[in-house]
Amino acid sequence: MSSLSFTASTNKLSREDYRRQKDLEAARKAGTAPAEQDEEGKDINPHIPQYIAKAPWYLDTGRPTLKHQRFLPIEETKDNSQWYARGLRAGPAATKFRKGACENCGAMTHKTKECMDRPRKTGAKWTGQDIKPDEIIQEIDLDYDAKRDRWNGYDPSEHEKIYEEYEKIEEARRKMKANELDKQINTKTRTTIRNLRIREDTAKYLRNLDINSAYYDPKTRSMRDNPNKDIGAEDSFYAGDNFVRYTGDAPNMANLQLFAWQAYEKGTDVHLQANPTQGELLHREYLQKKEKLKDTSKDSILAKYGGEEHLNAPPKELLLAQTEQYVEYSRTGRIIKGQERAIAKSKYEEDVFNNNHTSIWGSYWANGNWGYKCCRSFIKNSYCTGLAGIEAANASNLLTASEIKNEEESSNQKSLVEIHIENMKKSKSKSVDDTNKHLKRKNLGEGDIQLDVKKLKKALEEEDKRNKLKKPDFIIDDRKRPYNSAFMGNQDKIESEITEEELEAYRLKKQSYEDPMANYVDEED
Repeated sequence: MSSLSFTASTNKLSREDYRRQKDLEAARKAGTAPAEQDEEGKDINPHIPQYIAKAPWYLDTGRPTLKHQRFLPIEETKDNSQWYARGLRAGPAATKFRKGACENCGAMTHKTKECMDRPRKTGAKWTGQDIKPDEIIQEIDLDYDAKRDRWNGYDPSEHEKIYEEYEKIEEARRKMKANELDKQINTKTRTTIRNLRIREDTAKYLRNLDINSAYYDPKTRSMRDNPNKDIGAEDSFYAGDNFVRYTGDAPNMANLQLFAWQAYEKGTDVHLQANPTQGELLHREYLQKKEKLKDTSKDSILAKYGGEEHLNAPPKELLLAQTEQYVEYSRTGRIIKGQERAIAKSKYEEDVFNNNHTSIWGSYWANGNWGYKCCRSFIKNSYCTGLAGIEAANASNLLTASEIKNEEESSNQKSLVEIHIENMKKSKSKSVDDTNKHLKRKNLGEGDIQLDVKKLKKALEEEDKRNKLKKPDFIIDDRKRPYNSAFMGNQDKIESEITEEELEAYRLKKQSYEDPMANYVDEED
């Protein structure tokens, strides 16, 4: 549809006005009538459709225009990211104190009460020294959202420090892992890998049930040594974890993995799982260069300082008289196979015999004293007397023993009054019934027991009465009950000993609930 006239009234046109408007549009399209112009004096193409030429209601100015189809100039919006410049100073500081400045630091931008510097003992007003420059005071007009923006003034470059920190932690973790792997390669007694087994396999601790066989660690489920040492490692089904981990290609594989990690840290793109051939070739090249460098450095040192003749020394077996000869011992320490190993000497002097002694000090002990065994002398710096000294010591011991015996006999002579008192005590102790002397021991009811029939009968009657009443005849306060279990309450005496007859009556009348014949009754009887 062709465009209508922009000067036409918005009211409803009559039939005559509408026909005239149509004729004007046709004349403009044909070029016989001048084109319509906008507010800037530019011609408007009459072939532009109405939906493009007509402005929307919120941009309609009542005049023909195409401004609503053009790019409008962008209004400058407020930058919500602007914030105060903290810690910045405005130019160099003044050299003299200015009137109206801060009396403490000498800046003009704040008063003395608002000063954030350290309070000086003598302010800049009186000293005129170390005057601080003026601060930059900014007037930032923030809107409602900018005032409440929690991230306003945040510098995104600060977040890069977090990345750097985590990269350092990850690098330290990789180094630690490489060191742990190096320890596993060099130390045969350490493992950090969980050692699991299939349920159908025989447990390692069942390979040899001897308690003196290889040690089994239940925490890591590992047995490092060979449980059956009498059988060769090649012939046995299981020869220990160390045989598997430190024989064959296992150490070479571990060294190759360690080399891959170290090369990756130094910038070489090596991955043992992704490209194992490349890792193997690089590792071989590295070993060759390392060996070559070692030989060249060795040759250069020998050429400079000499000493090559010392490297061609005889083997250690000839110099130190030490070999790797196999020696087998029994449980008692006796040698079964091989030659006994030489005993290592300590740093202290051994087998040193002083003053003609044939034994060392401390080889003899008697009555809490140490001495020499050859002469039984207890004086360390004494001269050895041999058998004569032993005979003299024995004679002195006999003499001292006889003297002690005479002193005891003399001390045992008592007066008539003491003998009379002892006889009275013995007569009183005989009157006490000592048939069951072991009652005063803890093992009551054991040993040879002599029971009195009358006392046993009386004890059985009392036990029957107690069972019928279902309560003790005399209740004792638990706080007054004695500690010894051989004493308990009785009618006659609160603390009385339990006799063997009472104990036997309790055993006879005690009901055994575990006895299957306890409730059995013979019907024929």
